[in-house]
Amino acid sequence: MADECRASDRDAACAPGTTRALLALMAPDIGDATHPRDLSEGQRLLLVLCVVLAARPPLLLLDEPTRGLDYPTKARLGRVLTDLAEAGHAIVLATHDVELVAEVADRVVILAEGEVVANGPTTEVVTSSPMFAPQVAKILSPQVWLTVDQVAAAISPSASREEAG
Repeated sequence: MADECRASDRDAACAPGTTRALLALMAPDIGDATHPRDLSEGQRLLLVLCVVLAARPPLLLLDEPTRGLDYPTKARLGRVLTDLAEAGHAIVLATHDVELVAEVADRVVILAEGEVVANGPTTEVVTSSPMFAPQVAKILSPQVWLTVDQVAAAISPSASREEAG
């Protein structure tokens, strides 16, 4: 793994250790001595994502990036994508993972048979139909919370004090 990470840093002209640090964040269980052929499908996807993300491209196009990933790894990927977006990188994400969409997207376009069926702000689009909604929104409807973090913030004692104050 170390050789692949060094090659990625060299090819992307980024600081030595950038790709390895990102891989350590995303998949802390993958050691330097691990050969890529010994990785699971999800781990291979993570390696490829880390190679791409280490370059910090101004435009990132991703197709089903959470395929084969467990929940903690998906959450780490979501944080990395959010950080990139907040730093001004444009991200176009094609996915069926509505939970990831709820976490990271600020705008959603839904396609069916090649036609746009919904287009707008994430909260508006994903709550417009139970078919598009993440589990939190389905369970807590008619509230418009999409993520567990939003629910926790809404019901925390400090949120209640702020609303009352």
